Amino acid sequence: MGARGGSGVYVGRRAAALVAAVLLALLAALLALAALYGRCRGEEAPPAPPSLPDGAAGGAGVPGGPPGVPSWRRLPRHLLPLHYDLELWPRVRPGQAGPFSFVGQVNITVRCRQDTRAAVLHSAGLRIRGAAVRGPLPEPGDAVWGSLPNPGVVVEVPELQEAAGEVAVLELRGRLQAGRRYVLQLGFQGRLEEDLDGLFLTRYTDQGRSSMLIASQLEPTYARTVYPCFDEPAMKATFNIRIIHDPSYVALSNMPAIDTSEMKDENGSLWTVTTFKTSLKMSTYITAFVICDFDYVTRTERGNEIRIWARKEAIKNGYVDYALNITGPIFSFLEDLLNISYPLPKTDLVALPDFGAGAMENWGLMTFQESSLMYLPSDKFTSRKAMIAIIVSHELGHQWFGNLVTMKWWNDLWLNEGLASYFEYLGATFVEPRLSLDKIFYDHVVQPVLREDNEVGVRSLSQNEDKIKGSFSLISLFDSITYNKLYLKEFSFSNANQDDLWTHIQMVVDAQDEVHLPASVKKIMDSWTCQNGFPVLTLNITTGTISQEQFLNKKNENTSTDSYNNTWIVPISWMRNGSSQPLIWLDKSSKFFPEMQVSESEYDWILLNVNLSGYYRVNYDQLNLKRLVHLLENDPKAIPAVSRFQLLDDVFALTQFGYIQIETALELTKYLAREDELFIWNVVLLNLVPENLESTLKNYEVYPLLKKYLLKRMLPIYHYYAGFIRQNVDALEHDYFAKVYLEKLFATACWLGLQDCLDLSYELYTKWMDNPQYKIPFLIRRTVSCYGVALGSDKEWNFAWEMYNHTDSTKEDKDILLSAMSCAKESWLLHRYLQYGLSDTLFSSNCTSIIISYVVTKDIGHRIAWDFVTENWPLLNERYGKELLHDVLKVMGRFVNTDVQIQELQVFYNTTLEEDERVTATLLLEFAKVENVERRQLLTKVADWLHKNVDD
Repeated sequence: MGARGGSGVYVGRRAAALVAAVLLALLAALLALAALYGRCRGEEAPPAPPSLPDGAAGGAGVPGGPPGVPSWRRLPRHLLPLHYDLELWPRVRPGQAGPFSFVGQVNITVRCRQDTRAAVLHSAGLRIRGAAVRGPLPEPGDAVWGSLPNPGVVVEVPELQEAAGEVAVLELRGRLQAGRRYVLQLGFQGRLEEDLDGLFLTRYTDQGRSSMLIASQLEPTYARTVYPCFDEPAMKATFNIRIIHDPSYVALSNMPAIDTSEMKDENGSLWTVTTFKTSLKMSTYITAFVICDFDYVTRTERGNEIRIWARKEAIKNGYVDYALNITGPIFSFLEDLLNISYPLPKTDLVALPDFGAGAMENWGLMTFQESSLMYLPSDKFTSRKAMIAIIVSHELGHQWFGNLVTMKWWNDLWLNEGLASYFEYLGATFVEPRLSLDKIFYDHVVQPVLREDNEVGVRSLSQNEDKIKGSFSLISLFDSITYNKLYLKEFSFSNANQDDLWTHIQMVVDAQDEVHLPASVKKIMDSWTCQNGFPVLTLNITTGTISQEQFLNKKNENTSTDSYNNTWIVPISWMRNGSSQPLIWLDKSSKFFPEMQVSESEYDWILLNVNLSGYYRVNYDQLNLKRLVHLLENDPKAIPAVSRFQLLDDVFALTQFGYIQIETALELTKYLAREDELFIWNVVLLNLVPENLESTLKNYEVYPLLKKYLLKRMLPIYHYYAGFIRQNVDALEHDYFAKVYLEKLFATACWLGLQDCLDLSYELYTKWMDNPQYKIPFLIRRTVSCYGVALGSDKEWNFAWEMYNHTDSTKEDKDILLSAMSCAKESWLLHRYLQYGLSDTLFSSNCTSIIISYVVTKDIGHRIAWDFVTENWPLLNERYGKELLHDVLKVMGRFVNTDVQIQELQVFYNTTLEEDERVTATLLLEFAKVENVERRQLLTKVADWLHKNVDD
């Protein structure tokens, strides 16, 4: 062993190889996550506090605001919060009619860092009353008899104004002294709305009884709508919280309740007061409050009391038992993995019947849309169990990444969301080991974002603060790109930015000699986080050259590149002839790699980005593609499944964006008869048979050719799964991709006219008609219901109608049946269905537009739906207006193929629409015309290729 000294990190030689492997894996993961996000941070400092001479109040001010106080997006740092004493009192009784309000009192202990005469904090939509400032407070070590004013002394607040930027400004008569502590005391009142933001009220039904509850959603900037506060992630403090509520409710907050008592209001009515233990140091956006009459189930994991709260009916039926059973093990897994214990004594997870955020990681009181926590017996063949595991794991990951260590400002949101997203898949796989982690992650996370993140306007990972100016901008960060883009001990209960993370990784890199990077960790990562989009790498195996450029739509004449240099430092995992090769780095726009030059043998091939370990697309030259096609036809398993998935997704994306011709992509589909992975088949079918073009494709000569070509290749995988459907569907319970993608495979087989698929659908539908208690296998229920109606007559349609109106039908059942009834092949049934849609007694009002949208997409339905819309336009316009018209015209545009049809639509626009609507509709029509021309050209090429290859 070598000497250990200094402040560096020591690793022995035997550990070096492991460290190297972990480092490379971590860097690859971070690059993948980092690339999933958007703009390099130029973090501006918070504004300086106002500097006023004694007795002065003047200075440049905000219009309508107090003199001397500028308009701030960020709060000045002259006051920093240390502790909140917060009381909330929603004035709500069970069964009470609105409007509702809440009142409260907050006392905020602050440290003054610079002399000031203005206290500035956040407040939005609140009515503040009785503002006061007291202090300075005694400090430890202060003499008992000294010159300090009495801590009860009030610093007079002659004026309180609301300035721009959702801030409240307390103008003070005296000066707060740097280094001293003060208490800001504010009473406040607010409205309790049903809008699912801030502190909100929501109604629901439980055990046949109408109920209501109160909950909160404070991320990103809604804490200021509930109580006056320093509402920035870096301004952490501790909290004492007290909630006053109706005695029939229970109150929950971040920490355990330590006392309940009673009090009477001004009318003598009794209320319960629940007081909670002092919190750990945390940001305002993860404070949380729930007031409800839910039940709960509980278990303890390593001293952590875990409770899951839900409607009494759901608890009684065991709907949250699965979530309870996995929460503790995921907690323990993350504790062991991160080597930091969960610091709270309890964890509550609450299943809210209505919750706009989906899920929220509030420390100690996580809130979920109830569908994200509930697993019903009928969910056996859905992906619900896997989704619950992933969502719960994500929110638990936030207890470390987000709550314990928090980004300094919202421009580094990915430090919360990206890392939690990475660990969510580790936690989910720990409790559900049969999940294919790598396949799910790249199918559900990386690939969808590669599709989104290919336009110049898509933001980079770390936003410049200038671009995050208000709540609306902050909310826009919470999208699918952010959710998918070790320093915990040092920054616990504190804040960090992305450079802090790079610094800590660099320390590990510097302490070993096995991994050699082409640049510093910061430079590598900044090349991904400081520019938009991602690269496409082009490989030429004859010259051994790899070049890179930003992946953009070459068909778009208005495309321009990012202001950054459009060069990424790219780690390239690769294999040659089935053997993995050492990682290489591309750190220039083009680089020669002698090891990439291949021989003349058709068996000498190269595959880049093995298992989609990097966030980029790959464009191979024709020679290498030809060899990969040959390999896939002879030995497809020589390429890993995720790489086959990536290869196909890349070629179709490259075709769509003008890099290669469609014929090149089609060559790679020849091998599909030997493909047994559903998630790979799904990416092929999404590109060759997109759902929104199914009825359109039947109008072209490509359909019979595509039918022959695809069915020949689909039969092996179709018959494999059809066997399970007929004989042992229970065996598919743990096949995740069957739950997610089997429906698309069967729907395509039936759409292509595969007789066995049609027979199976009608057989299962008839079985259901004979015995309404029979359950069609959920995996293909939508397809079976559609083709059961399509292959039948009014008898089958009427049965679907009867089942739709059955009282036990769930929302999902009803949607499947609404769609199925539009599959009828007899025109009069579709006419009758559309007429039913106009009836207030047969359907709720929102069903009419859904029915029209379903009918208009069907083979014979689009003309019938259009005639119905034009004939009933006055009534439809009165009920639904522009929104319905926009949806219908968008779908109808796909069927505009002749000048006569275009003229017909234009006449309708001119006679029925207002001028602004007419302009919009005409633009839609023009866009549809262009799309149709491009589609015809593309389908002609596909048909020509199929003519030559259909019999291969």
